[in-house]
Amino acid sequence: MIAWLAAVAMQAAPVPAALPAQYLELNGAWVVDLSVDPAKPYTQPMVLTINADRTVSGEFYNSKIDSGRAARNQGRLCVSFRTSDGIGPYYHAACLVDGVMVGQSWAEHRKFVLPWSAKRKAAE
Repeated sequence: MIAWLAAVAMQAAPVPAALPAQYLELNGAWVVDLSVDPAKPYTQPMVLTINADRTVSGEFYNSKIDSGRAARNQGRLCVSFRTSDGIGPYYHAACLVDGVMVGQSWAEHRKFVLPWSAKRKAAE
């Protein structure tokens, strides 16, 4: 009887939907160019994991990604997520354009919006 109940429970469990292959283009390590002056390069690491339910996890600017989501619409593959500097939230959004992430970060408590771009980190 117990074995039968276990078998029924396993059959009734929902099978997670597979992540569409196109979202895998966002997964992995990125180098984010946050430079405000082209003569003074400034980059930070970003690691994205797009989960089967299209939630986004990982790290950006040495901060854990919270409440991230990925979406594809109007021919664009994009992510949006939140991080924190310990004082307040940073909101980030980016879309993949010809293999480059084109994004921006907004920190209301710091009173700034910063456009940025990211390229896939080269294999080591």
